[in-house]
Formats: sequence, C-alpha cells, structure tokens
Amino acid sequence: MTPEKLLRQIDFIKEIDKLKYIQRKTKLFNSDRCENDAEHSWHLALMAMVLFEHADESVDLLKVIKMVLIHDIVEIDAGDTFIYDTQKAHTNTEDERMAAHRIFGLLPKSQAEELITIWEEFEAGETPEARFARAMDRLEPLLQNSSNNGGTWNEPGVNYTKVYAKKSAIKAGSKVIWEYAENLIDAGVKKGILKKE
Repeated sequence: MTPEKLLRQIDFIKEIDKLKYIQRKTKLFNSDRCENDAEHSWHLALMAMVLFEHADESVDLLKVIKMVLIHDIVEIDAGDTFIYDTQKAHTNTEDERMAAHRIFGLLPKSQAEELITIWEEFEAGETPEARFARAMDRLEPLLQNSSNNGGTWNEPGVNYTKVYAKKSAIKAGSKVIWEYAENLIDAGVKKGILKKE
C-alpha cells in the first residue's frame, strides 16, 4: 500500500506542472516566444547558483534556490501580473496568499508549512536570502528585454522611470549586480529601446 505522505507529495508534483502553462509577457532571449513561469523559475535558480558570490550579505544558497523555484507557484491560481500593470499592483495579494495555502497545502503538513514560510519570506523581502532572490527575479527580465530590442519596454506606459523604479530592488541584494543593471538600463535609453519620458 502506498504511504499517504507519498501520495500527497505526488499530488503536489502533478499540480505544479500547471506552472508550465502560465505565460509571462517577457520573451526568451533573442526570441519571439514568451517565457512560462516554470522556465523563469528554473532560470532564476541557475542564476542564483552562478551569481550568489555577488550578494552583499552571506546567503544560504539552498534557501535562495528554494525561494526562486517556488515564488511564482501561486500564479497557478492567481495568474501572472505584469510588473508594469497599471490596473493591478505587482505585490503580494490575498489571492496569492490563498493560492499558496491551497497549493502548498497539498503537501504533508511539515513540507507545506516550510514552503509557505519560504514563500512569505520571499514576498516580504527582508532577509538577505529574500533580497538576493528578488534581485535575481528583477534581473532576468532586464536581461531578456535588453536582448529583445526592448521587449516589454515597448508596452504602453512603460518608460525609463518605471523600469528604473522596479529594477532598483536589485540594489538591495547586490550592489555589484545593480551597477551592471543600471548600465544596462542606461544602454537601453541610448539605443532608443527604452523611452526616457
């Protein structure tokens, strides 16, 4: 007989496959194809592995990787909110919190509690791990848009001021990476792929 714990873990694994169907506005590097949430999370995990030496503070890399792998799982229920959306804030919402409890709640209690706690820590952005994980989350689309002649920077209402404000979260996790990001934003303006209005 299959243990109940294993059955719950398998149910969770099946449920999170839905993350592969959540489309983001940002496109893959040098591509016309939109990225999905699973690809985004995987990319952030590898970015964290490669770049963690640039974190301003000592970080628990495994915890950062857990954060970036699970941070968007709530979008299975809540959907992806475009970072520059003018109608809906790109912040933790009650819908996302309910989604976290439903989806992570499929797991055995101790695992569910751990992942909810890690998700909430990422959302709060107050620990060294959360600050660095959020830096990765803001860096990846910046790299993508730079490689795609502006990408989502061409959406109505998106300009230098908005991009700079959203991407400045990188600074809280890594001053070195933020300096690189600032230069990339400025280069976008110089190339004419980011409007400075």
